[in-house]
Amino acid sequence: MTTETVPNPTGSVPTTGKPSDDRLPPGSKLLIGLLLVSAFVVILNETIMSVALPRLMEDLDITASSAQWLTTGFMLTMAVVIPATGFLLERFSLRTMFITAMVLFSLGTLIAALSPGFGTLLLGRVVQASGTAIMMPLLMTTVLNVVPVSARGRTMGAISIVISVAPAVGPTVSGLILSVLDWRWMFWIVLPIAVASLVLGAVLVRNVTEPRRVRFDVLSLVLSAFAFGGLIFGLSSIGESAEGHALMPVWIPLTVGVLALLGFVLRQRALARDDRAFMDLRTFANRSFSVSIILVAIVMMALFGSLIILPIYLQTVLQVDTLTTGLMLLPGGLTMAALAPLVGSLFDRFGPRPLVIPGAFAVSAALWLLTMLGVDSAIVMIIAVHVLLSAGLAFMFTPLLTSALGSLRPELYPHGSAIVGTVQQLAGAAGTALFITMMSTTAAARAAVGSSAVDATAAGVQAAFMCGAVLSLLAIGASFLIRRTDQASAGVHVGH
Repeated sequence: MTTETVPNPTGSVPTTGKPSDDRLPPGSKLLIGLLLVSAFVVILNETIMSVALPRLMEDLDITASSAQWLTTGFMLTMAVVIPATGFLLERFSLRTMFITAMVLFSLGTLIAALSPGFGTLLLGRVVQASGTAIMMPLLMTTVLNVVPVSARGRTMGAISIVISVAPAVGPTVSGLILSVLDWRWMFWIVLPIAVASLVLGAVLVRNVTEPRRVRFDVLSLVLSAFAFGGLIFGLSSIGESAEGHALMPVWIPLTVGVLALLGFVLRQRALARDDRAFMDLRTFANRSFSVSIILVAIVMMALFGSLIILPIYLQTVLQVDTLTTGLMLLPGGLTMAALAPLVGSLFDRFGPRPLVIPGAFAVSAALWLLTMLGVDSAIVMIIAVHVLLSAGLAFMFTPLLTSALGSLRPELYPHGSAIVGTVQQLAGAAGTALFITMMSTTAAARAAVGSSAVDATAAGVQAAFMCGAVLSLLAIGASFLIRRTDQASAGVHVGH
């Protein structure tokens, strides 16, 4: 592997001529393979807690709106850290960033495994997320610079497995573990895998990039932290407020988040004039990027909201155990894994629109069907609807990610990757908070008028999925705006 096959992640790529075919160089295959496996392990932990929430609520004596922070806090940390990865990928080498990411993730996993209570467990999740936040932009930026344009759909299909399937199978993994072991074993089992990835990466990953000195804007980092942190904290506090556990009036963090986001945008616009943007928002001037990002946000809200609500419904309303819950969600995860490579190949041949539009309709249909869940819904029906939802998501992820990032100029790759990662995590956290809030407030209202706990929870679940179903109508409308871009002109050819 040489610097001619793996360019600088800033997008300053050596032009060694058009490749003779779309096959990856052997060294690049090994590099991307290692990054994919490592990313799968770290992303898996975003949703590994979802099935465990009911048990954690009992063992740690916490409410559902508090327990959701084990998932929301993970994604919120990523949304705060990811904006800095554009700078980090320019300033430090690939090997340094990989080792840093895996050290942080392994340390966080150890803290969570040893945690005696909720506070320490949440701390471990935050440290885990700090490492995860670095891994995904690192993977996407490397792929954009290394993979020939004609093969990007297939490679991004593999990345889609990481982004969508790893979170989808998280509940299954945790369900299997919780059926026979204490919840701390969810971390003890992952820890040796994380350490093995770290050791393997330290041996195999070389300094194949060329870091350059870039100025770090502290104000931008502070503004992004208050912006994304304030918005997600405010959304989550709505559910806690309904249960009487809010730390402060919800309008305070929401106002702080909106004002900080406005300041962040203005700051980036000013820095962009001198090409010093912390997160270059000029990417949104590209129509394909903007439309794709909007759809990615809606899809991530639906995915993560569903992944946290379904286990609560199955265990609280239908009284299904954790193992059965995990196994019920497994067919959906396997469906996404099976379809991702096919969708990538179809994208390379036909472009995004023939895939995204039917995918949006499938996601919407599944969410509307989930609004009919009740106290006596059939398990077979639930599995079938979840598979439909997963299939729709599979037909959307790869085309949207490839269209968004492939439409950018090479020098904007790091910033585009950072923006995509930030939007994914922010939307996922918002979806989780929104679905939990709708469930909690509706259940509390029903309980107040005399409904049983099971009936109240079922009504709350219906309200949560109704919110997602309405959002899905926006996705259908936006899907018709997706168009094929000339990625050969937007991208770069890297010589073998």
